[in-house]
Amino acid sequence: MSKKKKWNWQKEDWPHFQYNHKLIAKLEEDFLKKSYLALGTAKAFTQEQRDLLIVELSTNEAYKTSEIEGEYLNRESLQSSIRRQFGLTVDRYRSLPAEEGLAEIIYQNYQGFMSPLSHETLWQWHTLLMKDRRDLESIGAYRTHKEAMQVVSGYIHKPNIHFEAPPSEAMFSEMEAFIKWFNDSQTNDHFKYKPLLRAAITHLWFVYIHPFEDGNGRIGRLLVEKSIWQSLGNPFLMGLSQTIYDNRKDYYNTLEVQNKTNQIDPWITYFSKVLIDAQEYTENKINFIIKKDHFFKENLDKLNERQIKVINKMFAQGPQGFQGGLSSKNYCSITNVSASTATRDLQELVENNVFRREGELKGSRYYLSFLDNN
Repeated sequence: MSKKKKWNWQKEDWPHFQYNHKLIAKLEEDFLKKSYLALGTAKAFTQEQRDLLIVELSTNEAYKTSEIEGEYLNRESLQSSIRRQFGLTVDRYRSLPAEEGLAEIIYQNYQGFMSPLSHETLWQWHTLLMKDRRDLESIGAYRTHKEAMQVVSGYIHKPNIHFEAPPSEAMFSEMEAFIKWFNDSQTNDHFKYKPLLRAAITHLWFVYIHPFEDGNGRIGRLLVEKSIWQSLGNPFLMGLSQTIYDNRKDYYNTLEVQNKTNQIDPWITYFSKVLIDAQEYTENKINFIIKKDHFFKENLDKLNERQIKVINKMFAQGPQGFQGGLSSKNYCSITNVSASTATRDLQELVENNVFRREGELKGSRYYLSFLDNN
């Protein structure tokens, strides 16, 4: 009796995915329109604003792509590494191997986004990504182990197998086909692959091959960025990993639904919406930087050094500000002043309409007023 062909890569039509591109036609149109609008807005930025956008988006993307996989990086080390890679002023914060490796990949991808994909590029990314790992058989190379590459959950004695990838001996040929398609789909001869469709297929195909022992999700998301950037002709940073992380259950569920068929309408619809949300994240970040710049132009002369320090700390949290608001105790801790001085400073900020206060006495919490309309 022949073994049942359960997984998508075992089917005769692998990897010839079937889909109805009309399902995402409106999303493709909206994505391009908003992308070029955002790119135009960002071009008007000062160099300082552009650097800030690159550092903030790259740092958060790197942090979240690792967090999706259950790896928690040091954010300060990561940001310092990214600033160093992009040639920006850095502090003396010591960069750690994992953070330094991921920062270098992000920089390489950003600078070389139009270059063709190759086995060597992927192997180099994997080497950098696994910089501090000692538990893997193959680093900087496709997996070679004889055991099945499975995604499992549950108990060891009774595992729930969510997916089994192609065997290790097929890795080079599988990746050869993927890389050829990726590079061919960049050319004008394959214009049918619009940005969202190409990115959706890129991620799905790569993670189902699962060519490395570890790091496939992170490299798969880097390839989505490369795909989108090539389609736009510009390395337009997006909040892809942030968006996936916020709804990661949907991400894994949709991947699991698709792993037994090569009809991928559910996936391209889902992932296109993810990319639209990721684009919106960047739009919000751009608007936030613009509003932040206007805020300081209008209010800098009203603020003392302590207040500026606290406000910068709040800005560092992004458009959402301090979760739960800033307390008087937070203010004292950040500025190292007495409670009475903190109270006077906070009252001034409220009177000048810089802060909005909620609650009373010790329960008072403060929020940046301009973020209410962000």
